[in-house]
Amino acid sequence: MIDEGGKRGKTVAEKRQLFMEMRAQNFDVIRLSTYRTACKLRFIQKRCNLHLVDVWNMIEAFRDNGLNTLDHNAEINVSRLETIISSIYYQLNKRLPTTHQINVDQSISLLLNFMIASYDSEGHGKLTVFSVKAMLSTMCGGKIVDKLRYIFSQISDSNGMMIYTKFDQFLREILKLPTAVFEGPSFGYTEHSVRTCFPQQKKIALNVFLDALMADPPPQCLVWLPLMHRLANVENVFHPVECSYCHNESMMGFRYRCQQCHNYQLCQNCFWRGHASGTHSNQHQMKEHSSWKSPAKKLSHAISKSLGCVPSREPSHPMFPEQPEKPLDLAHIVHHPGS
Repeated sequence: MIDEGGKRGKTVAEKRQLFMEMRAQNFDVIRLSTYRTACKLRFIQKRCNLHLVDVWNMIEAFRDNGLNTLDHNAEINVSRLETIISSIYYQLNKRLPTTHQINVDQSISLLLNFMIASYDSEGHGKLTVFSVKAMLSTMCGGKIVDKLRYIFSQISDSNGMMIYTKFDQFLREILKLPTAVFEGPSFGYTEHSVRTCFPQQKKIALNVFLDALMADPPPQCLVWLPLMHRLANVENVFHPVECSYCHNESMMGFRYRCQQCHNYQLCQNCFWRGHASGTHSNQHQMKEHSSWKSPAKKLSHAISKSLGCVPSREPSHPMFPEQPEKPLDLAHIVHHPGS
């Protein structure tokens, strides 16, 4: 392993610390690979305190560290990477209240080792600019639509159209994340990955790109990404319902309701582990709920729906102008008298 980036020779135990902690969480009991992958990456995101860094702060850090002036394929050595990561965490502590400061040294060490393990498995001691940008802008906090807009800015041409080879390169980088947490068999990169996202080779502008990646369901190779964001949003959601399997009355996180068995509901732990009781079976369709609506609220919703008051489904993201924004050129507009 590489030591040139560290101020001191790091022990192997330190390098493996994050993976050892992740293993202790026992995520492998989760039956579905999508949930398993999202849970592992969410664990790493929080353990490295990346969930506290908004994507806009991350983009600012790239600029401040001069990454925007470098070619995507330029290589960054480990000590430069350590400098970049350090600046991200020192800036974070400046924004956080003094009562909630993070341990900067530990965060640097955990993240640096995770990035080296994920992106420099050959041990060259270097990562490309593009891998650093792709990894950090995906694993930080913030809204998925903002992250995808940033990614699009990195893989599109001056006319605001996606460059397929660059999108392919993005998938190659981003799918190293599930691979790093041992989910490569489900979500590793293949040459078909691009085709699963964009089956037709046509011109892809920002809104089409966002529609495809934020669709429900999203492209198979990236299903873990929106799920990681949904997980973050439901961690502290409480459902005043009893789990039909473990009978726990304080459901936190996701709630799953069977579409076949009357009032059969599972907490996320039981659903993820594939538990079933009575006439309920694993094969039944389950609906995922990320919030609790009281029966009274449901009734008023149903009434207003029957009266046609409920707005139609919002688009999954705001619409953005198709062309990169340019100042208007008014020089050649001719004013016709009398028009």
